[in-house]
Amino acid sequence: MLTHLPPTASGTEVAELLRSDGGVIVDDLATSAQLDAFFAEMQPWTDRTQVGQDDFTGRNTRRTGGLLARSAAAQDLVMHPTAIATCDDFLAHVTSYQLHLTQIIDIGPGSVGQQIHRDQWAFDFFPFPQGYEVQCNTIWAGDDFTEANGATRVVLGSNSREDGLKFDIGDSVPAEMGRGSVLFYSGSVYHGGGPNTTDAHRRAINITYNVSFLRQEENQYLSVPFETAAAFPEPLQRLMGYRMGAYALGYIDDLRDPLAALDPDNPVHELGSFGPATEAEVRERAGLES
Repeated sequence: MLTHLPPTASGTEVAELLRSDGGVIVDDLATSAQLDAFFAEMQPWTDRTQVGQDDFTGRNTRRTGGLLARSAAAQDLVMHPTAIATCDDFLAHVTSYQLHLTQIIDIGPGSVGQQIHRDQWAFDFFPFPQGYEVQCNTIWAGDDFTEANGATRVVLGSNSREDGLKFDIGDSVPAEMGRGSVLFYSGSVYHGGGPNTTDAHRRAINITYNVSFLRQEENQYLSVPFETAAAFPEPLQRLMGYRMGAYALGYIDDLRDPLAALDPDNPVHELGSFGPATEAEVRERAGLES
């Protein structure tokens, strides 16, 4: 079964279990009041969301995205200190990471189980080297997660297995957890939504992060209107992707910091260079001789 950690767990503790097991649960990271506020803000949007059109997205499952543009409460979930600390550790092998997607996943009564898969297959099924992680993901329990109501299923340790494998539900364990708890899982672990055999909906908040040299699954620049993003705190703007992803990656026009697009009057963002990395640092990272 999945390991449960207390809400006081450090990002390093969470990351260590991600590396060994592919998934870990941190209990009670969000309060009922936080979740109530979030779902109240999102209700108009979830009400108009259509169910999936295929078996993978779920023919009785609604997936509502654009959380940052539609809910102020979503900001606290996206920027939660435990989530950020875990990403800082788990994705420390890259220059930077970014917000990958934000989504409510509402599995309706009678839904069948989702195909077991790896989230990193979204990158055109590219076979990343084993052990090279490109995503750090979270699923926040909007309701109590039980095996009966469709708790996410995880194939423990499969993050260390080869790519392209096929598993069925019997190979996995349910991420049973209380409302407000969070399943952290890697992009390389095999997992999937479980079948909902109850007469109630099972809501989850899926917030994922990926390395900045890869494309985001949810286009944050279009999902969040420009004027909305301009009012966000700078750390959130940078997490959305308004930052350099690596040396010479993601600048705008005359080699400027992309944050200058949101804050054009701030001279701090008028870099006029690729940023803080020196030529020697770039060569060192690439394994080149000086």
